Amino acid sequence: MPLGHHDLAHEFPEFKERIHELKMNDAHFKKLFEEYDQATTKIEALEKQESPVADETMEDLKKQRLVLKDQLYAMLKG
Repeated sequence: MPLGHHDLAHEFPEFKERIHELKMNDAHFKKLFEEYDQATTKIEALEKQESPVADETMEDLKKQRLVLKDQLYAMLKG
């Protein structure tokens, strides 16, 4: 069951301008941002499917997204 949209701007609204700035000027941040966005899109699509998804698959995707989120947050704060 979907709990809400997890794009980075919704996760860290206080960093909205910084997110945009880093996406435009930092290639590493942009790459991580795109990976985070892809993982979020995939998770949300799987949550909307009517067919079952293996718990391990969903857990692995969510762990991947969390690692990316942590890395992005560190860059936003820095």
